[in-house]
Amino acid sequence: MGVSHISNRSEKQSERWSRRGVLTVLGVVPAAVLTGCSGSAGAAESSSSGGSSATASVKAAKAPTVTVLPADGTKKADFTTPVTVGVTDGTLAAVKVTGNDGSTLAGTFNDAKTKWTSAKNPYSGTKYTVAAQAQGAAAKTVTFTTKSPGETFVGYFTPEANSTSGVGMPVSINFTHAVKDRSTVQKAITVTAEPAVEVVGHWFSDTRLDFRPETYWAAGTKITLSLRLKDIEGQDGIYGVQSKDVTFDIGREQISTVDLSSKEMTVKRDGTTLATYPVSGGNAQHTTWSGIMVISERFKQTRMESSTVGLGDEYDISDVPHAQRLTTSGTFVHGNYWASTSVFGSENTSHGCVGLHDAKGANNTSVAGYKFYDSSMLGDVVIVKNSGEKTVAADNGLNGWNLSWADWKAGSAV
Repeated sequence: MGVSHISNRSEKQSERWSRRGVLTVLGVVPAAVLTGCSGSAGAAESSSSGGSSATASVKAAKAPTVTVLPADGTKKADFTTPVTVGVTDGTLAAVKVTGNDGSTLAGTFNDAKTKWTSAKNPYSGTKYTVAAQAQGAAAKTVTFTTKSPGETFVGYFTPEANSTSGVGMPVSINFTHAVKDRSTVQKAITVTAEPAVEVVGHWFSDTRLDFRPETYWAAGTKITLSLRLKDIEGQDGIYGVQSKDVTFDIGREQISTVDLSSKEMTVKRDGTTLATYPVSGGNAQHTTWSGIMVISERFKQTRMESSTVGLGDEYDISDVPHAQRLTTSGTFVHGNYWASTSVFGSENTSHGCVGLHDAKGANNTSVAGYKFYDSSMLGDVVIVKNSGEKTVAADNGLNGWNLSWADWKAGSAV
């Protein structure tokens, strides 16, 4: 070929070439170049192929990218959706979400381990740190703070934490705002007992939820109330704030039965008769509620005024001794020092309460009023029969025992 021929010329001969000759020789070069292009094309293809492999290698070696939602630095993140962590060009190895309140958010990976989702939503008003690590890469740390709810509600519960109550004491919760989503709120509250027994909630209204078993608690039962209301939406835009566990105990069993036909009260402790007292109940114009009632408040002395229960100015006694509330509407079992001792056991003369003989000042330990009060506690059961009055409403006090188990369960939202 021409190029090879030229390369073999001597330097002297080459000097004698004319410019035209050089051009003539060079005119052959395109053919050589074209001939060479075939080989060059092959080389180019090889080079191109090598470039594709290199690109693939670059892609294969591309570092994983981890994305966290809410994003890093968010100040008012939503607390009604879960935290998510995703990765591209890799798989997730570990994720840990920790709140500044010490809480942690557990979660799960998808099958490909390219996404992690928290099992629960983050709490409101909390700063979170997310440490997320992709396989073979350094951990990524993200922080965000959730916003606080605009309006909140709480549930005030009875009995008090760490208290001991009688076998009739239900767990009663009164909410500061009406609850629209009863099911969600009830699912956020559990009541458990040791020894175990089925405990069911019953809604008396949009603001009251009580829990009880089918029959009275067993003496010695330990009860735990678990409130998980924080960030639970009771109604549009109103969220709960409580997340706590409280416990209380059930003491001995004391059940007192008031028979207003015989005008006598029999007190039984753990199935054995402890005492029998003569009593006076409501008169014909002011009959005493019948049914199962639970002691909900206790006062060594208290004022009783007829105007507070719709009876005008019929009475106003500033120092009623040993008063124990049975209904919200004003029924008490209490001591009575102003009536003749002959009344008790023989006449029903009260305005609806159950009275026992007592002494002014509430310090005489020998009288029935003192003795019954001294033997009682919150949550004790008082059953009234033969009063001439209908059964007390289940929500008039802590008196849900007047509902059958079927009717009680029908009031549950779950």
